[in-house]
Formats: sequence, structure tokens, C-alpha cells
Amino acid sequence: MKKSTIWFITIIMALTFAGLLFVQVMYMKNMIKMRDDQFAEGVKRSLYAVTTSLEQDETKYYIEEDVARIETSVLPRIVSGGKAQGGIQYSFTTADGDEGSLILQGDLTKLAPPGVSAQAVGKQQQSMHEILRNQYLYQKSLLDEVIFRMISQSSNRPISQRADSATVATYLRMEFDNNGLDLPFEFAVVNRNGVAVYHSAGYNAQDAGDDNMFVQTLFPNDSKSMMNYIKVYFPTKRDYILSSVRYIIPTFILTFILLVVFTCTIFLTFRQKKLSEMKNDFINNMTHEFKTPISTISLAAQMLNDSSVRKSPKMLEHISSVINDETKRLRFQVEKVLQMSMFERQKATLKLQDVDANTIIANIIHTFKIKVEKYGGNIEAILQAQESTVNVDEMHFTNVIFNLLDNAVKYRREDEPLRLSVSTKDIPGNRIRIEVADNGIGIRKEDLKKIFEKFYRVSTGNRHDVKGFGLGLAYVHKMVCELKGEISVESELNSGTKFIIILPLTKN
Repeated sequence: MKKSTIWFITIIMALTFAGLLFVQVMYMKNMIKMRDDQFAEGVKRSLYAVTTSLEQDETKYYIEEDVARIETSVLPRIVSGGKAQGGIQYSFTTADGDEGSLILQGDLTKLAPPGVSAQAVGKQQQSMHEILRNQYLYQKSLLDEVIFRMISQSSNRPISQRADSATVATYLRMEFDNNGLDLPFEFAVVNRNGVAVYHSAGYNAQDAGDDNMFVQTLFPNDSKSMMNYIKVYFPTKRDYILSSVRYIIPTFILTFILLVVFTCTIFLTFRQKKLSEMKNDFINNMTHEFKTPISTISLAAQMLNDSSVRKSPKMLEHISSVINDETKRLRFQVEKVLQMSMFERQKATLKLQDVDANTIIANIIHTFKIKVEKYGGNIEAILQAQESTVNVDEMHFTNVIFNLLDNAVKYRREDEPLRLSVSTKDIPGNRIRIEVADNGIGIRKEDLKKIFEKFYRVSTGNRHDVKGFGLGLAYVHKMVCELKGEISVESELNSGTKFIIILPLTKN
């Protein structure tokens, strides 16, 4: 699959996920707003019903007070008692507002006029009651005037009497339940200056927030100077609103999981694409690496068919040495590929033994010195480690150092003689530090973290002027880790490279 196709699919899927998330977020916001509006509407209906109930209670209070006043000031009352103390009591109120009563004591039968029985007196009293009640019913037809009088006088009463705190709390709870708002609330009754007349135990206006304080006027017919208000807020309103859209949360989780899976898939796709390109590069380079020695061996074999060549011992010796060298070269390349394959599958077995790192490194430098001098360079060994016994596979440890030195030769600078140094020294923690440094072309920072990857070669394209498979440093990293060590690299472009290997020492 082409990289442009992968990018096209990635962009389409990214836009799809962005649109899906946008729709979900907008839907959730609209749901929360709708629930919030419904909640506010329910609270307003409840508060209006509470204030209406309080006005009705006050109207009832004045009507009952008026009835009681009329009955106590006009209607006669029979005083109970014995024959000597029975009688009729009349209560009255003068025009000046003075109250009084008149009691006619004695036996009702004797108080009655001659020839009139007590039953007749009782019937006459009942008739008086009916007349007075009918008169009162007539007065109630003037209810508008009576209500106006009551409203104009009621504002003189303290608000704590007109709207008792217990009554207000009861009405609020009842109305909130009727509107489906079964959650805790706090309230307060305040005057027009905002000073609380009384409030519930947990009331704190600062806890309410901007959209959680609901206000309703108490007794709106009062004068502006005597206005009072009821304030209510709900401490758990946010949880109540969010609980109604809780079912949307799983959709966000599922969408997030899909997004993570999609991201991982795209990442793996690009990684596989890159790995495929690296493998193709590896195959091309391997073909080139194998082609040269095979061509040389083939040419040497053809020369052996020449009778004149067979008659010359020097020529035969030269051709045999060429065939031997090219065969070793082929074997080394094949071994390198096989070793990486075996270590990748964890099938290789290391032959660990205690060896002297200083001695092995000195031998490697002695062998490698000829190759360095061939390019006009020099190599030095600074073996300062006092304790240098390590438990390693000697062959693989030798290959690790050899690979690092070989890379230094490959990536040398053409404008400056090659300088190589290999050093060892003791470090805390019973470990040895081995450094391989050169003055080559160096490595860019963006390539430093990738140089230990299999098939990766520092290059600006699929081809490189230096031959190789991109397996050398991957092999070095794998072997150092197998030997329970650490490897790192320090490099600057056009300033050289330093590889640092840290291995545990053998405890004697």
C-alpha cells in the first residue's frame, strides 16, 4: 500500500472521529441545557405555588379573625350553670373600640315572658343566629373590599409571622416533590436589602453559584419598602443534572477506545510500511554484498580453467587466496544474518566464560591496526581498568568490539586522518566502562535513537555509499543486553562518535 493511500485513509478516519466526538459533545451539552431549563421551570412553579399558599393562609387568617370578631361582639352566648346561675351573655364592642359583655343570669324559664316556654326561647335564639349569619354572608359579597383592607394591613405584621419558617419549609418540600425535584435544598427569607430574616441550617449563598440560586417575591402586593423574598438553592443540583445524561458516558468511552485502536492501527501500519522498506533495502544491499564475492569467486574459477594459469604456482596461490578470502567474506555476512535471526527467536546459546577484557581488546586492536593504517589513520588503546575480568561469550564479545571499530572505519571523514581510541576504566558498582571513540562524520540527533534498530542505516535515502545490511549495531545492542550490560552513544555531526559499553565484572 502506498504511503499516500495510508495518509488519505488516516485523514478520512480522523475527520470521522472528530465529527463523531463533536456531535456527541453537542448532544450532551444540549441535553444538559434542556435538563437545566426543566429543573429551573420546576423550581419556579414550586416557588410560585408556595407564595400562593402563603397568601391564601394569610387571607384565611384574616377571614377567620373577622368571623371571630363579629361572633364575639354580636352573637349572644348561653352561660352554662345551675338554675340559679344560668342565663345569657351578650358580648359587644363600642364605637370607641371598648369591649364589654352583659350577662342575664337566672333560670331561662323564669327569664322568659309569661306564657313563653324555654323551648320557645331557644328557638328564638337560633333564629337570631340565622339572621346574623345571613347578614355576614351578605357582607362577604364585599370580599374585594375586605381583601384590599387585609392586604393593606397585613404588611404591618412581621414577615416571620406571615411566613413561618416551618410552614415555608413544609410547603417547599411538598411542592418540590410534586414537581419531581426530590433532592435536598437550602432556603432563606430576605428583605429588600438582602439581609436574611431567617434561613435554613445549611444555607450559604456563596455555595449556590450563579445558576443555582432561585428567587421569588413573597406577598407581591406589599409596598416596595416592605418587600421580602425567598431564596432557594440546591447543593446537589449538578449531580442531579449530570445523572440524567450519565448513559452518554459509555458512548464517549467506546469512542475513545475506537480512537486508541485506530491510532495504534495507523502507527503499526506506518511501522510495518517502514519495516518493509528497510527489509527491501536490506535485500538490495545483501544482494550487492553477495554479488561481489560471488563474481570474484566465479572469475577465479574461470581462470583455473586456463592451462597457462595452472602451470604457474604463484598464480594458483594467488587465485586460491582470493577464493579463500571471498569465501570468508561470504561466510561472515551469512553468519551475521543467521546470528540476528537466532537471537531474535531466543534460540542461540552463549558460551559464557571469565575473560580479561583488557587482553581481548588489546588483541583486537593489534589485528585491526593494519586496516586502520591502510587508510592513513591510527588507533590507540587506553586500558586503565584495574579489574577487567568479565563473564562473556568471547567470540560474541570480540565481534561487538570489531563491529564498532569497523563502523568507525566505514564512516570516517575524507578530509581528516582517521583517529580511533579504545579505553577501559573501572566505575562504581563493580562494573567496567569500555569506550570506542572516533573522529568520523558523526550521527545526527534524530538518528541516534534509531541506530540500534534492525535494518536501520543512517542515510538520506534508500541507498548508501557505504555497503552493509544495517545489522551491525542491532547485533551489538542485542549482544550487550544478553551479557547483562548497557550500551549508549554520544555523537555530533562532523565531530565524531563515542560508543560506551558498561559490563558487570566477575566477582572473585
